[in-house]
Amino acid sequence: MSSPSRFTEAVRRMDAFWPLPDAAAAFAAAGVPVFPCAPGGKQPITRRGFHDATTDRTRVRAWWSRFPAANIGMPTGAASGVVVVDVDVHGVNGYEAFGRARRAGLVNGWETLVRSPTGGLHIYYPAGTGEQPSWQAGKAGIDFRGDRGYIIVPPSRRLVDGDGVLYRPTRFAAADGRLLDAGRLREFLDPKPPPRPRPSAAAADSEAMVGRLAAWVARRQEGERNAGLFWAACKLAENGMPRDDAFEVLGAAASQAGLAEREITTTVRSAYRAVGTTTSATSAVSGAGRGAGSQFRLSHPVVRAAPARGLS
Repeated sequence: MSSPSRFTEAVRRMDAFWPLPDAAAAFAAAGVPVFPCAPGGKQPITRRGFHDATTDRTRVRAWWSRFPAANIGMPTGAASGVVVVDVDVHGVNGYEAFGRARRAGLVNGWETLVRSPTGGLHIYYPAGTGEQPSWQAGKAGIDFRGDRGYIIVPPSRRLVDGDGVLYRPTRFAAADGRLLDAGRLREFLDPKPPPRPRPSAAAADSEAMVGRLAAWVARRQEGERNAGLFWAACKLAENGMPRDDAFEVLGAAASQAGLAEREITTTVRSAYRAVGTTTSATSAVSGAGRGAGSQFRLSHPVVRAAPARGLS
């Protein structure tokens, strides 16, 4: 538990229709750093944006004396003592994901709710002592505003369909706010994909051999190209690679060496007939003598020496 933040205490005392210069000065007086943003928008006016935020009342008054309609920006995270979960409604409806997170108990402990002019929601929490970097979960329609981020605060307004619509506080928590586990929330909203399994040593050796064969075929000179392609195709057939995959592996290399598409097709087919297999790309490699066959199924892109005409 923590006592209400300086931000929440300041907003509680404000009227929704306070003039923006007065509100900015009140935030600064309460120890909440602020900086000016574009009237009716979110773009910082100052060159360094939220890095220019200050509680210096003289500087704040000077800013809003020059830009009296400027919206009020506030850095989030350690600078202001609050972090914000920003529920968006543009494109993806963030309320759906936020509802799931709420049912999972991941977003309890907020201290202030602010309705954004476009219908979204800003949920304020006390910031912890450790660093909490900002992040986005775009597919969920939710952003987290922590360190190195900022938010537009009440009583700022946005132009929506030509009208100025307020950022409006809707609720203040009866109890003190609690720290948000932003990392856990992010994992819930945007889980990392499972790590890809590392190939076995045998599979890695097989892949390396295939690459060496293709490179060797690509270097064959006139007079040795057909024989070289035939030999390489036989090696792949002996190791259980489906014939269609052999075309894919060796076709581009043989084309680079100077063989025509028809010659390549004929030579690879001859090699597979000589070895005694015509296994297709979708057939299972069978036979006790082909124990290495499964290692040669192409489940990954092949690095080709050069594109061959008409080959895929």
